[in-house]
Amino acid sequence: MNKNTIEGKVVFLTGAGSGIGRATALKLSKLGARLALSDINIESCRETAKQCAGGPHQVNMLNVAEYKRCIEAVKDVIGYFGRVDHVFNCAGINPTARDLVDCSEDYFDKLVAVNLKGVYNVTKATIPYLRSGSAIVNVSSICGIHPHKQMAIYCATKYAIIGFSKSMALELGPKGIRVNVVAPGYIETPTNSAVMAGEEALKKTVEQVAMGRMGKASEIADVVAFLMGDESRYMNGSVVEVNGGTG
Repeated sequence: MNKNTIEGKVVFLTGAGSGIGRATALKLSKLGARLALSDINIESCRETAKQCAGGPHQVNMLNVAEYKRCIEAVKDVIGYFGRVDHVFNCAGINPTARDLVDCSEDYFDKLVAVNLKGVYNVTKATIPYLRSGSAIVNVSSICGIHPHKQMAIYCATKYAIIGFSKSMALELGPKGIRVNVVAPGYIETPTNSAVMAGEEALKKTVEQVAMGRMGKASEIADVVAFLMGDESRYMNGSVVEVNGGTG
């Protein structure tokens, strides 16, 4: 990737405190971006900032489910940097495999509030400040493309992200603002359900991947950086699967 396509750009990232969010922050910082890092866990977010190259970078505590707080966070970014160029909507809640009859209303509301409404909140809050050449990258999942049993609610949120993003691509494309989606497969992060379940569950998960291993958060970060750069300048409304070959 040509460093100059990212260098000096201001990128607003949610879910930057760990996993794919942190890996993407590290990647973009190495490419010379200035980062507005946000996460509901402020200490983890600060740790991400410490690990990032270059700067200056900004840190915000943000619950993306709260629209007013998203407005405030974006205004803080504008006050600090004077602009925002790209947006990475990464904040989300990983699923717990369970039959629908065992899912509570609170569980449904929480997943929808963070995984779906959070993307809506941040996107709506940042649009007034984006300009031609800006890019928004949203995180869906293989669960937003292929149905999975015992994950109906999570799948619903991730399918919705794709529909939302494609619609926003049509709405913002005439303004020169691109909206694309990255759909990760099984990625080795601390909150991955297979990782948390233990060795046996992890083995069964890996067996589903043609490449015979879990993906790394940095491998998703590489694709996100590409989708923000000039090399992807004609990609708008695209969904990029990064899953190592998962049926």
